[in-house]
Amino acid sequence: MKKGWIVLFILSAFISQANAQTTSPLITQKTWDAFWISSNDAEPHSYAIQYFRKEFNLTDKPLHFIIHVSADNRYKLYVNGSLVSLGPARSEIYHWQYETVDIAPFLKPGKNIIGAIVWQYGEEAPEAQISYRTAFILQGNSERESIINTNKTWLAVKDQSYSPLKPDLIYSYYVAGPGEQIDYKLFPSGWNKEGYDAGAWKQASEISRGVPKGVFTFSQGWMLVPRNIPQMELTGQKFKSVSRSEGISIPSGFPLTQHSFTIDPNKKISFILDQGELTNAYPILEFSKGKDARITIGYAEALYIDEGSKKDWRAQNKKGNRNEIENKRFVGVRDVIIPNGKDNQTFTTLVYRTFRYVQVTIETRDEALIIDDLHSLFTGYPFLLKASFETGNDTLDKIFSTGWHTARLCAMETYMDCPYYEQLQYVGDTRIQALVSLYNAGDDKLMRNAINQLDQSRMAEGITLSRYPTRNSQQIPPFALWWIGMLHDYWKYRPDTNFVKEHLAGMRQVLWFFSKYQESDGSLKGTPYWNFTDWCESPGWDAGVAPIGKNGHSAALDLQLLWALQLAAELENKLGIPAKSKEYQDAAILLKASIRNRYFIARDQLFADTEEKTIFSQHVNALAILTHTATLKETEQIAKQILLNNELAPSTIYFKYYVHQALVMAGMGNQYIDWLDTWKDNLKMGMTTWAEISDINATRSDCHAWGASPNIEFFRIVLGIESDAPGFNTIKIEPRPGKLQSLKGRMPHPAGSISVNYQVKGMTMQAEIDIPPGISGTFIWNGKKYPLKPGMNSFHIK
Repeated sequence: MKKGWIVLFILSAFISQANAQTTSPLITQKTWDAFWISSNDAEPHSYAIQYFRKEFNLTDKPLHFIIHVSADNRYKLYVNGSLVSLGPARSEIYHWQYETVDIAPFLKPGKNIIGAIVWQYGEEAPEAQISYRTAFILQGNSERESIINTNKTWLAVKDQSYSPLKPDLIYSYYVAGPGEQIDYKLFPSGWNKEGYDAGAWKQASEISRGVPKGVFTFSQGWMLVPRNIPQMELTGQKFKSVSRSEGISIPSGFPLTQHSFTIDPNKKISFILDQGELTNAYPILEFSKGKDARITIGYAEALYIDEGSKKDWRAQNKKGNRNEIENKRFVGVRDVIIPNGKDNQTFTTLVYRTFRYVQVTIETRDEALIIDDLHSLFTGYPFLLKASFETGNDTLDKIFSTGWHTARLCAMETYMDCPYYEQLQYVGDTRIQALVSLYNAGDDKLMRNAINQLDQSRMAEGITLSRYPTRNSQQIPPFALWWIGMLHDYWKYRPDTNFVKEHLAGMRQVLWFFSKYQESDGSLKGTPYWNFTDWCESPGWDAGVAPIGKNGHSAALDLQLLWALQLAAELENKLGIPAKSKEYQDAAILLKASIRNRYFIARDQLFADTEEKTIFSQHVNALAILTHTATLKETEQIAKQILLNNELAPSTIYFKYYVHQALVMAGMGNQYIDWLDTWKDNLKMGMTTWAEISDINATRSDCHAWGASPNIEFFRIVLGIESDAPGFNTIKIEPRPGKLQSLKGRMPHPAGSISVNYQVKGMTMQAEIDIPPGISGTFIWNGKKYPLKPGMNSFHIK
């Protein structure tokens, strides 16, 4: 391992935000003295990399030196060559976030250098990247730090070495931004360190002063708000193995340990590295010599089966077992590096890459190239796993760990549907991901951030966008209903009623939107936009939209609205306007009666998808149970058919979250561990994260955390731990161990943690349950209830 990597890793580990208590209140109350600045020779909206630099002197090393920093699109900030901040956290113009950082640990008496690299993707920007124009801003927290406020005293230059690379041969919807090509002959090496000659740089151009949100100004642009989530984790990692090589013999031990090797002049070689599991990381290539060589680094979740001359891309989109690479081809995002011939060069990307496999292709020219090392820095939201689930069953343990890994890769500055292809915060995905965060980590910051951002996306028509932040609006009306479900989840599991109250107005607007498309009996007709429910491909389903009858009605859409009305009525009753609660209750009663009248077949004990009553789905019947549209007696029969009737359109890995809840409500929770075939199939196919859809062989994305619901249900269903009052203020524990005889687990709670240990033999239960101070609850076994007190509770029940 080279010393350069050790230094980078150690410094990265110390990136942190300053304590909010040390921040001057004026930062959020008045226009900043600092200016947004830019390079004079860069277009404001085109692809460009810009560097900013300032030298300043200190008489002594300060104990604290707090700054506030942001940029558009993004930045990396360095002090005396050390990375101190990355950002800004992904947001939008009206809530543009800035980071608050104490850079004192990186300062020294005498001359200091502070610098930033800022990049604008222009037309190549990721879909999740909103932009006003290219700019950088840094504001000191007090008069002492104001010596480095951004203004004309900063120097700036437009980079000439970078250019964007559109990903090659991505076979489906890809909107996560370009790769990078960098010519090191044009790269300003050492630009962020002392001793660099910046004589050719020019004064930065001042655009406008920084303006906190809510402060009056005639200026236009960014409304600045403080970052509300921590910096992302950065942890060094090594590749596990070399999977394939051509034209070169890779040294033994590489890449797990550092081994230099040389590629002779005028030679072409390639090799594929296996990380061993999917990851999000900044690749780091260390190299020397090799002037004018071409190094191409490609990144892939998996390799594709090579099916020869078949022309249909769908026929070419099969991946097979992810552990196998023979007779497969490499397709993916790529970066290109052109060396300048100097020693000790280091390449890393501006943004992270997602990969399990990395292909390196090298074409040298007249000079040999030395590869010193290739490794990476894992990055992601800094969740800490505070939950455990132990059963002695290796498969269940693997499902739990894989689900957590999937959830981690789909959480960055926002939740994401997938890290490779889209990186977008969709409501449907996010609701499940947020509950995984609560049950496994007890961290609600990213959930709060998501609820806020999705509320801020609401259109004048009333509904939230399907995803946010996003450059291009997309509407999925049912996802706006799931946002109401997400708000209800937060109320149920977090003791923070004020936060929920702040969003009740947005909830009312969502339901107002739907009310415009309700007929006199409450049923929806003509709801616009993309009414996605699930990626089901059964007859009658179209691009994820559940069947719609000839008269324009859909049971799936009606039932999703019904559930949202029921949840909204409860929130209004407890926290909002009683008259609104009554309004939503009445609307729910009317709609429930309409649903039974339009879709229920008493003879078959099933709800149909449309009024024609010819097609059926697990989705509609699960929702009928969850909304209590089915009676208690009907629920049992419907649940049996959900499990056994092959005529019902099946749910995918995503919607199984709701189907399983319905089956538990029907009293079948002890069978939960028998419903995990989809997840077991993923493991059999060598997956290290959960696939986007149930067709694992042909799935686009190998990493979708909407499939991580077992990481909720192992606790909520199997261990039986559930909130029994708003804010998790009381606990209900009703284990459903099924065939398991010995199981235990621990999960975070707002007041501490909950741990359980069960020994089950037939109907006999030996249970030890430890709950937080000040919290009480109920333990249920075989239908009987037993009180739980704070601390340890022991039961031996025959």
